[in-house]
Amino acid sequence: MVPAPRRVVVERLPDVPAVPLPARATEGSAAFDLAAAEAVVLERGHVTLVRTGLRMRCPPGTFLEVRPRSGLSTKGVLMVNAPGTIDSDYSGEVKVPLTYLFEGSYRIEVGDRIGQIRLVEDHAAEWIEGTVAPMASRAGGFGSTGR
Repeated sequence: MVPAPRRVVVERLPDVPAVPLPARATEGSAAFDLAAAEAVVLERGHVTLVRTGLRMRCPPGTFLEVRPRSGLSTKGVLMVNAPGTIDSDYSGEVKVPLTYLFEGSYRIEVGDRIGQIRLVEDHAAEWIEGTVAPMASRAGGFGSTGR
């Protein structure tokens, strides 16, 4: 049995064009697409915060995570803080920080899909000091599995 979807309250900001609410592109999509609410030109080496025109409030015990779209990465457009975390108590507009890797520039139009957003369960944790025994197979860190 599939659980009922959690509700995220979304407010459209009045000073930008209305864009679609986050939506899954396909039934099997893991995240919901976010659209740009403004046209911008991305320049190589500069980070641009692209507006979505949306404020969101997630249910208690959750937070939102913004992720890049793989289709944009093949065009040289990257989200610089991927994934981005939107804390449950943040009440400002969701913006997506994008940069362009190639020579020249890349234009984002109103309504272009610029990121993906997910609702994530926020599990409480208690951090306690202690001794952590290393596991020989994974003590090397970055690239320690040899892949």
